[in-house]
Amino acid sequence: MDATDGPPVLKLGIEDAIAGLALSTEAHWNQTEDDWRIFLRDGVVFGIRDGVRLIATAALLPYSGNNAWISMVLVSGTHRRRGFATRLVDACLETARRNGLTSWLDATPDGAAVYGPLGFTPTLQLRRLKLVRPSRAEAPPSSSATIDALRARDRRATGFDRSALLSAFAQRYGSRIVSANGAIALVRDGRTARHIGPLFADHAATALALVDAIARSETGPLLIDAIASQAAFLEGLTASGWTIERPFQRMRFGPATAMAEEVPFAVAGPEFG
Repeated sequence: MDATDGPPVLKLGIEDAIAGLALSTEAHWNQTEDDWRIFLRDGVVFGIRDGVRLIATAALLPYSGNNAWISMVLVSGTHRRRGFATRLVDACLETARRNGLTSWLDATPDGAAVYGPLGFTPTLQLRRLKLVRPSRAEAPPSSSATIDALRARDRRATGFDRSALLSAFAQRYGSRIVSANGAIALVRDGRTARHIGPLFADHAATALALVDAIARSETGPLLIDAIASQAAFLEGLTASGWTIERPFQRMRFGPATAMAEEVPFAVAGPEFG
């Protein structure tokens, strides 16, 4: 079957959040229904259906400064190797081109091999780590951290204004912003594990201390997507029991539009940047 054959590419709506969640759950990803609602409400999500069933998706989430994130590239196991992912990513890229947007994504090694020939340029690398905690936790660390402080550090690190995204995260039940000694991080629920990130700090030692305080106050598994170049931070995490699950390659399609003032220690997630 040619990539242009088969069912049409459709634009999805907020009512497709549950169907999208079924796809990411099938892939064992950590997204929640609330995550899907961000893409469907604030971005554009393309999909392909087999009859009434949603079988493939890709999302384009705009940020400030003419940037956008491509993610949620998913195809059901029963419909792979039919060119659906390529058609959906092409739809995202065409939408970005029409709107003058530079596109970014975080790719698995297999994905990077596909996106490179399409014109994506590799930038930094990520490492996803997981920590399984015992069921008993200490009291959470006290913190006077504010959403404004998190937004400011995020903009310095990305060059983007992601106020809407960070506010949506922070307003969810169970989310918290934690800071100490110049380090600040957001902790939020995922489908199977709590997620730490983004995380900003002036030094690896303070970043590790904050992660340790967060981990000691949690009862379930945790995920963090660390910047690979933060070597001392990564080494400290693995030494304290975190295990690396998989790498991601950050890639850009189009010209760089912003200059980062600092390198974060962990990001909001490969689906959000």
